[in-house]
Amino acid sequence: MPRSQNKTVQTTQSVDSFLSGVSPSKKAGEARVLDALFRKVTGFEPVMWGPSIIGYGRYQYRYASGREGDFLATGFAPRKAAHSIYIMPGYADFGGILSRLGKHKLGKSCLYVNKLSDIDLDVLSELILAGLEDLGSHWPVEPI
Repeated sequence: MPRSQNKTVQTTQSVDSFLSGVSPSKKAGEARVLDALFRKVTGFEPVMWGPSIIGYGRYQYRYASGREGDFLATGFAPRKAAHSIYIMPGYADFGGILSRLGKHKLGKSCLYVNKLSDIDLDVLSELILAGLEDLGSHWPVEPI
């Protein structure tokens, strides 16, 4: 089966240009903090995925159905209401880490954080690393 066409794909948009356009300024500052944290934890340079997701690393998947594709290994999107933080693809139960993170909401493969002062960034680092390790046990994770 041919590779699927994911809605969100890697782009050539500059991460720095994107971060420079984030508003309001407080959200932009927090996005810069997240970028530095993701770079440090992952060791990967960021790449834009779609118009607003900053991704670190990627993985290629192939399901039993034959569907296959590429997607970001981890990353975030600085949204107006909350930062969306992507821990892909959500196989593991990270309840123990999340219980220490601070104020957040959960989605299927992401969590939502209104402001960074609501969470413990050291715990977020631990969560990012745990997510990458779990993802790597299912699919090889590589830099872009």
